[in-house]
Amino acid sequence: MQALSAHLVLDKEAASPVYLQLTNQLTNFIKTGILIAGYRLPSTRQLAEQLNVHRKTVTRAYEDLLAQGWLESYAGSGTFVAANLPLIKPKTIAINEADTVVKAGFAIKSPVHLQRAVANLNIPLHLDDGFPDTRIAPVQDISRAYRTQLLTGNPYVRLGYGDTRGSEWLRNELATYLNATRGLRATPANILVVRGTIMGLNLCCTGLLEPGDTVVTANPGWLGAEANFLQAGARLLKIGVDEYGLNIDELEALCQKQTVRLVYVTSHHHYPTTVALRADRRVNLLALSRKYGFIIFEDDYDYDFHYENKPLMPLASADDAGMVIYCGSFSKTLSPAIRVGYLVASENVIEHLASLRRIIDRQGDTLLENGMAELLQSGIIQRHLRKSLRLYRQRRDLF
Repeated sequence: MQALSAHLVLDKEAASPVYLQLTNQLTNFIKTGILIAGYRLPSTRQLAEQLNVHRKTVTRAYEDLLAQGWLESYAGSGTFVAANLPLIKPKTIAINEADTVVKAGFAIKSPVHLQRAVANLNIPLHLDDGFPDTRIAPVQDISRAYRTQLLTGNPYVRLGYGDTRGSEWLRNELATYLNATRGLRATPANILVVRGTIMGLNLCCTGLLEPGDTVVTANPGWLGAEANFLQAGARLLKIGVDEYGLNIDELEALCQKQTVRLVYVTSHHHYPTTVALRADRRVNLLALSRKYGFIIFEDDYDYDFHYENKPLMPLASADDAGMVIYCGSFSKTLSPAIRVGYLVASENVIEHLASLRRIIDRQGDTLLENGMAELLQSGIIQRHLRKSLRLYRQRRDLF
């Protein structure tokens, strides 16, 4: 008993409860073979005296270990390490040893397209590809709206499971907002709320692509999209971009030779060249989509930031055949931390992707989504966009 208690180190000032420290240390002794199967532990009174803790602390630890199956107790006989545990070769106790597992004991395939460094934003000055200035984000309004959703209303509804497609309130507000600003003809049934463009793109890749399908993107293009296509097992083909955007003649030549399943396009501002897709090419792209049956994934990541004239209407606004999946995100207009985006497509596509989303993420942050709906309804987001547009234009001109 004294040998055991000598190796137990309890810190009453630590954040972790003392009983939990005791539980974890005894579990580790059993796992490492220090305490072997059948070993008789001291009584709760004896161990409490040795450790200078309350007897209830030891009792609670023993009860947890009994419930987990590490210990077994017999009336009148005492408490023992469970007899059915395998024999483990003992090793020397190393108090406060931090055993960190660096490499798994099984093989992992790491494709090249997944080996991308994460951007380090913790620096005083950086150039990026268009992140919003979070210093001007309507933080107070977002905080107030989120708090309102958290504290008011029926808690069972507000804090429970919601619609996989996203908050009904937000989908209603998005339909109104997108129809008014982008010329869409969407209803809430045409909208799936996601956690940003990358999630929407991943859902489409998983739900609409088969291994070996041909996906066409621009060259140069966005590596994030390309990584998703490759991860889905698609055959990735790239076509050129000139001063008028994606080369639609080159796309048509491809379609005449092989079946194309999906074309990824950033029609408003091609990423990364920023050129807009010219009107005649927009018409031809939609016509080719109907003729050859390929999906158009339109990533409209920065619709609100067009400085020379009014923003161009998205392809989705002229799509009357259900060929376009339109994607946008508040992450690019408010803050990357605001993980609220949306897919707009035909109702059966939204139903299909929502059923897929259910087995991945179940639902988004309903509180945040309702908070965003409130900000859209009150016009706060619209005012923020007008303000940031003026500010970003001034900065661009100065630069």
